[in-house]
Amino acid sequence: MNLRISNTYAIIDINDISKVDFSQVEQNSAETVRKSLDGSQFVLKWEIEPTFITDGTIVPLQTLSHSECLTLMSTPEWSEPIE
Repeated sequence: MNLRISNTYAIIDINDISKVDFSQVEQNSAETVRKSLDGSQFVLKWEIEPTFITDGTIVPLQTLSHSECLTLMSTPEWSEPIE
């Protein structure tokens, strides 16, 4: 049986980026996270909820499924319009 573990995506305020333990998430560093176009927010992805989320060190602005995250990433706040 092939079990697929689904990822959780969280939108985080950019001011919290220094609090992220990147060993607990899919991204490698602050330089590899996807940021909103205005630079005020970023996305983290994980399979197992990181301790910095469970202990309240960082409180996500939103927690999303993969499909919800894709929808958000296609908005004008996250993607440049294609000309």
